Amino acid sequence: MSSRTPSAPAVARHGWLQALGTVLAGLVAMGVVAALGLWAAGAADLPDNAFPRVVTAAVVTAVGGAVEMSGDAGGLVGTEAALTVMPLSVTLTGALVIARGFLRPLRHRAVAGTAELAGWAARIAVLWLLALLGLSFAARQTFEVSLGEGVLEDLGDLFGLAPKVGFTTDVPLTVLFGLLWLAGVLVLAVLVSRGAPLPARLLRYQASVRPAAYAMVVVLLAYVVIGVVVGLVVAGTRGRPAETLAVLLLGLPNLAWPALTIGLGATWNGRVEGPFGLPMPPVLDEVLRTPDVATLDLGTLAEHDGRVWWLPVVDVVLLLAAGWLAARRSPADTPAWRHAVHMAVALALTVLMICLVGRISAHYGLSVLGIGDLNGGLSGELFLRPQLWGAVGLALPWGLVTGFLGALPARWAGRRARAH
Repeated sequence: MSSRTPSAPAVARHGWLQALGTVLAGLVAMGVVAALGLWAAGAADLPDNAFPRVVTAAVVTAVGGAVEMSGDAGGLVGTEAALTVMPLSVTLTGALVIARGFLRPLRHRAVAGTAELAGWAARIAVLWLLALLGLSFAARQTFEVSLGEGVLEDLGDLFGLAPKVGFTTDVPLTVLFGLLWLAGVLVLAVLVSRGAPLPARLLRYQASVRPAAYAMVVVLLAYVVIGVVVGLVVAGTRGRPAETLAVLLLGLPNLAWPALTIGLGATWNGRVEGPFGLPMPPVLDEVLRTPDVATLDLGTLAEHDGRVWWLPVVDVVLLLAAGWLAARRSPADTPAWRHAVHMAVALALTVLMICLVGRISAHYGLSVLGIGDLNGGLSGELFLRPQLWGAVGLALPWGLVTGFLGALPARWAGRRARAH
């Protein structure tokens, strides 16, 4: 007879080959979504066959990597550019695929050893590290920038100036944040999945953590589905389908998840200046395109479109459903007030995550001999950032109330089922 431990067969089923499959599946899924979104946005027409490297850069930023903008035009021309944004549609796709690959060999088991889980995660992390290094060195490109027409064009012709801008990857930061992103995905996968095994010492925490974590993931995915429906309606009724498709494939959660926080009463600040814009929905561009920093909340949005008052209604419905779902997945003897506390903590952490990953910042400027843009459309600024702690603070009472109310019908249904 063999002296193999009960976990040994499971270890054999998720070795290096399975880890490679998980990493490759995640990268391919992210690359396909990024490529389709950038193609819809018109990036396939970029010069010098830059499209593959732009797709690679999109994947890098989707996992938290740092892409730096650069400019080079000699001493007579000044260029300045910066971009900070996560294309969350790409991020979400990669997270779902990698989480599924990580959990697949662990299903149908109640308990797993710490060494087994750590070893399986380490295999994926090593291959992910190698992939991050490859992506970091591949995501580099330089473009020539047209000086436009008028004075700047004349100066460029006179001095033979050909300003260039491009992007490179900060390799250390990309590796660091990419590994942190992977760790977050794997930990969240274990927290959310009812079928994923835990080490014996952690089993006592699963009843308090897993139901609320699962409910929050359902809320986030529900908002994405709603966003897809709204986007398809917009594409069908207002035209510009390619532009809408680009938003859906690159940044749908960048719009849908902040909408969740605004429905809770949170406030975001931002500004749009120059060629930058927010193509969907148009009300965002209208509110943010002001001379000063704009406030983005229910009140300011309602001044442009009264339909935004549906956001709190959607939040109420989804969070009550989440509270009910969390209670249904919890032990039957859990009191309603404890469900409320779990829901409040989970919602606050979810809002914190949205505020951290949903920030957008972009800036571009060009000058020749100290002469600036001269209204030539060669500069612009776009940023969107939340009032962080106010948003998190609002999530706590929302979570308490919806968690408590959502638990009541679940507990009543449970008592009815036991009575029969």
